[in-house]
Amino acid sequence: MCCTCRITPDILRAIIPDGIWPEDFGAVTGMDVQSARRTLEGLSAGGIGSMTDDICYFTQGDRLKAAVSMLESGSTDISIDEMAAILDWRDFEGLAAEILSAKNFAVMKNFRLRNPATEIDVIGIRMGIAMLIDCKHWKRTASLKTAVDKQIIRTRHYVTKTPGAIAVPVIVTLYKHAVEFINNVPIVPISGFSSFVDEFYGNLDMMKTIKTDS
Repeated sequence: MCCTCRITPDILRAIIPDGIWPEDFGAVTGMDVQSARRTLEGLSAGGIGSMTDDICYFTQGDRLKAAVSMLESGSTDISIDEMAAILDWRDFEGLAAEILSAKNFAVMKNFRLRNPATEIDVIGIRMGIAMLIDCKHWKRTASLKTAVDKQIIRTRHYVTKTPGAIAVPVIVTLYKHAVEFINNVPIVPISGFSSFVDEFYGNLDMMKTIKTDS
């Protein structure tokens, strides 16, 4: 992922799911109209948003795409903690869902289960296997163990309510630089999530796989 323009914190904040004119984008970021137009065109050229008739349309995952582009470029305009404060769980859900959909997964977001009530951020299903994703954008390593334990419980609940299901719990986060495992549950950096999905089926033997009788 590589954007053709330099992304700043103001630009990151201005990327919201909707169509935006250069005049409005400029008002939010403090740019003149021509600079705003060039920036929107640069974002679009880098796969962040899509320009149509002088309007740039952003999707839910585009802000996180821009954040990942900043990380990959080594931008010093914003720290990771400041970046995380701008992002929220919807950004992660949107990009994770977009990546899964592009790779021919059937995708569901905010999937709710009852008795007990619980919600799964993103589910991707392909070839009879469900990837159940919990999106986290904080870096508290100690809390990842708790997040993993909770996602395993959600996954077991999903399998119980879905006869014949085979499911893998996954945590997606901003901070980790490489995939690691806690109790065989992968902790995946959002910047590497696309590659993780590409290699998912080849690495299933390394991951916790939950079936109806497990």
